[in-house]
Amino acid sequence: MLAAKQPKPKKCRVPECGASFVPQRLGQAVCSPACAIADVPRNLDRAKVALGRVERRAKVALDKVERREIKVRKEKLKSRGDHAREAQQAFNEWIRLRDAALPCVSCGRHHDGQYHAGHYRTVGANPELRFEPLNVHKQCAPCNNHKSGDIVNYRIELVKRIGQDQVEWLEGPHSARKYTADELKALKTKYRELIKELKKGEAA
Repeated sequence: MLAAKQPKPKKCRVPECGASFVPQRLGQAVCSPACAIADVPRNLDRAKVALGRVERRAKVALDKVERREIKVRKEKLKSRGDHAREAQQAFNEWIRLRDAALPCVSCGRHHDGQYHAGHYRTVGANPELRFEPLNVHKQCAPCNNHKSGDIVNYRIELVKRIGQDQVEWLEGPHSARKYTADELKALKTKYRELIKELKKGEAA
């Protein structure tokens, strides 16, 4: 029968002692009851540090849960109009990224100013085409804001980009459509994902 392995001597953890001793139990770090008493403040300090770490991690986890709950509550309070605005913002950003290398669809200029996602058939007149990619193109702010979209020149360029047939389809009659809140949320998610893909491509 093999003899039990004897523990190796170790140095007492109390700096003022430092004596060498053979541990009598697992985890023993001091050589005597007196040194154990002397080591209490150090143990308390370590416990406070560990407790502080635990409390910080708990606070971070709690804050995360609270933020998630607030987000869920806010989402439930959103109206259909709120969802429509968010979907439109995501769609418009995607249009600007899609057309980033192209000039303004109306005036043909490249410049460092602000660009919009300009609708050929306006949202007010044709709400069913508000999320139709063929109907929306990058347009400079002056053309969109001060020239009412400069539709004559917009149409000339649009025919070059998508063809006469597609332009006539945009101009033709369309069935009325009212998006539901769920459809608008799905559109927002779809275009945010497409934005991520385009940005990944730019970074590659």
